[in-house]
Amino acid sequence: MQSWPDAFAAGRVPWTVYLLRCRDGSLYTGITNDLPQRLESHRRGKASAYTRARRPVSLAYHEVAADRGSALKREAAIRRLSRVEKLALCNAGT
Repeated sequence: MQSWPDAFAAGRVPWTVYLLRCRDGSLYTGITNDLPQRLESHRRGKASAYTRARRPVSLAYHEVAADRGSALKREAAIRRLSRVEKLALCNAGT
């Protein structure tokens, strides 16, 4: 798995699947092609109503996808995971 900075440095805008840990302990899953900008939008309350109501948020996990379609499929797969499985994914990624 290529990291976001490595993919960006290689001259391509990477699609990224990410998990945020919210103030209430919940996990939010999303995709983006600009991870730093999207994180800032979440932190400022401009990205989604879900995270706006649960700030502050922190990045718990991310992975680079080959393209937007792959990112959407991976996002859907992660959303189907149980909370325990999502936490294991976060712990494995750190």
